[in-house]
Amino acid sequence: MGLKSDESIKEFTHKYSKVCVDNNAIDPDLFDEYGVKRGLRDKNGKGVLSGLTNISLIKSSEEVDGKSVPCDGQLYYRGYNIFDLVRGFQSEDRFGFDECAYLLLFGNLPDRAQLKEFKKTLGYSMTLPTNFVRDVIMKAPSHDIMNSLTKSVLTLASYDDSVTDMSLDNVLRQSLMLISVFPMLSVYGYHAYNHYECDDSLYIHRPDPRLSTAENLLRMLRPDMSYTPIEAKVLDAALVLHMEHGGGNNSTFTTRVVTSAGSDTYSVIAAALSSLKGPKHGGANIKVVQMMEDLRRNVDDVTDESRVREYLYRLLNKEAFDRSGLIYGMGHAVYSISDPRAKVFKSFVERLANEKNRHKDFELYSMIERLAPEVIAEKCRIYKGVSANVDFYSGFVYSMLDIPLELYTPIFAIARIVGWSAHRMEELINVDKIIRPAYKSILDLRPYETLKDRSTPKLDGHNETVYKLPMNEKEKNC
Repeated sequence: MGLKSDESIKEFTHKYSKVCVDNNAIDPDLFDEYGVKRGLRDKNGKGVLSGLTNISLIKSSEEVDGKSVPCDGQLYYRGYNIFDLVRGFQSEDRFGFDECAYLLLFGNLPDRAQLKEFKKTLGYSMTLPTNFVRDVIMKAPSHDIMNSLTKSVLTLASYDDSVTDMSLDNVLRQSLMLISVFPMLSVYGYHAYNHYECDDSLYIHRPDPRLSTAENLLRMLRPDMSYTPIEAKVLDAALVLHMEHGGGNNSTFTTRVVTSAGSDTYSVIAAALSSLKGPKHGGANIKVVQMMEDLRRNVDDVTDESRVREYLYRLLNKEAFDRSGLIYGMGHAVYSISDPRAKVFKSFVERLANEKNRHKDFELYSMIERLAPEVIAEKCRIYKGVSANVDFYSGFVYSMLDIPLELYTPIFAIARIVGWSAHRMEELINVDKIIRPAYKSILDLRPYETLKDRSTPKLDGHNETVYKLPMNEKEKNC
């Protein structure tokens, strides 16, 4: 494509994007008039009931004297409190990923024999088709590893002779395979980008089926394949805490929607990946790290609470960082008083910070965790409390593990594919209807005009009244 054609396309799209705004903007008052719950949530933040699940439970309120009152957030996997699950495998100095994956997929905690068999099965699945790394991952590498991961998943469908077989046996086989190879697809995708686009050395380490998912991630990522026990244990905890979060989060709901259409496993997971990569969902931890870097550049003394508080006000006033008006890592669509995942994770973060001599950074994060809710409460009118979410600390952990920014969201996917797989199977077992919510049309009907009778639309500008709905961090749902 030549320079002239490029310029012509740019001119056309610039001109007609204004037309799109004019003809698609909707008055926000109409949403209230018709009782539309934007984001499928009411004004109090309560989600529209669109399904039933037996996989996990999120508790953010309790009944007191007949009224719903916010409480400390709680998260249950198949009825087990996430605090108890993490405490259980940590007290026995075990890795928890495989155990929690078994729990979410099959509904019960495994005994020793079941866990051993499950680990062995995942190990058998930890292989890619012959020359797949060379022919698929290494070709056309991208800095966006989520796109690379999605491409790899869709391409794997070409190697599966039973791609359209919707039997539960086959879907489970496909799910276990994808759970097993996601770390390989992600890390190899990063190495390809780092080599071909950043001119760095290329090395490909095979995973060891005897190791945990967290250990293999660090083993494949690092040139010398080395890691410390605390590094692997903290990463394992991060994976467990990101593994599942109800049926209503954007990527899991996408999984159930596309499953209900009868699509194959690879297409379903590709759709879920596309949802997760958004900065309002799985990409939020990147924003936290970038925000913290901006804070350090613009605040002379990060130990001075008054100066840090001033920076937080500037964030809310759209005067700092990306001028979105958000303090990233603060607030959640479901939780108000606390995010249980952040509470569990914080103790791991502190241990790793001490090992990495990053305690001052940990203190800064802790200060912001304490100050941000106060600043938000003073500045903003919100329907519920605000607390740190799991994204607030996860990016900090990944930075301490020397994990490149490009892999932050893929690591989320490595964990969450377990939850997606569980929800896909639950949808297949219980529901036989395509998910199809209603949209109210506010369209005005018009008589058809022949081509010669049509007036030329105004293209040199657009209407002064443009309706744009604000996006708030508290609406984010991970």
